[in-house]
Amino acid sequence: MVDVGDKEPTRRRAVARARIEMSPETALALAGGTVPKGDVLAVARVAGIQAAKRTSELVPLCHPLMLSSVVVDLEVGESHVVVVATVETVERTGVEMEALTA
Repeated sequence: MVDVGDKEPTRRRAVARARIEMSPETALALAGGTVPKGDVLAVARVAGIQAAKRTSELVPLCHPLMLSSVVVDLEVGESHVVVVATVETVERTGVEMEALTA
């Protein structure tokens, strides 16, 4: 792991975007909240936040960081979902991996 001990903490922000393709029927069920197993988008949002918080446990050589904000936005389209994860901190190293993991 890289030594960041001599660096000054600075405000850092990273944004990761993904597009998940699916059938129009699935997208319609997500948008309408009619998936039999419950609110898929709410579960995905919480899972993304938890993943960002646990990145140092999941990705080798990542420093454990105190995150000041994790926001996971989900936008359902006609046959896709766009996921945008925004992570912020005031630390000695960046939060790119945390945003990607979310």
